[in-house]
Amino acid sequence: MFQVDIIEKCKRNDRKAQVELYKQYCDGMLIVAKRFINDTMAAEDVVQEAFIKAFLKLEQYKAEVTFGAWLKRIVVNKSIDFLKSQKKRLVDIDEMQLKVVDANDDDWSVANDVTIEDVKIAIEQLPEKYKYVIMLYLIEGYDHQEISEILNISEVASRTQLSRGKAKLKVLLKPIKNGTES
Repeated sequence: MFQVDIIEKCKRNDRKAQVELYKQYCDGMLIVAKRFINDTMAAEDVVQEAFIKAFLKLEQYKAEVTFGAWLKRIVVNKSIDFLKSQKKRLVDIDEMQLKVVDANDDDWSVANDVTIEDVKIAIEQLPEKYKYVIMLYLIEGYDHQEISEILNISEVASRTQLSRGKAKLKVLLKPIKNGTES
């Protein structure tokens, strides 16, 4: 009940409620933004812009999802917009060249000696078009329909980019897996 009350107060431009809601979500949203943007100050700016947009568009929030999920989507979109503005553009794929991806290929396993840091470093080395889809799918937990809406690509492109990105990720992690990296 508390969450609904504070959101209703925010809809009425209650500044205390807005500050309270901001404090409740700002740290978590900064973590989300920093997954996309390596610069902490830029990520903080993105989070600020996301909160401004959220407060301006709060009438559109209908509680179909949690407020945190709704806000997270705004933060992800703002993060991607920031990256695009920094000339890190998403590469469009000609859908005519896309191959059918096996939807049952859910093997994300890696060797036991591969650390989370190794995976993060490998993801950073991926081409942007694969990196965003992998981050949205694997880290943020979005499905292909949501990814297609966020990145303005088709669901087929999302699945294909995920599959290709996963293959590249496995190649990047292979030296670690075989113990050949020092």
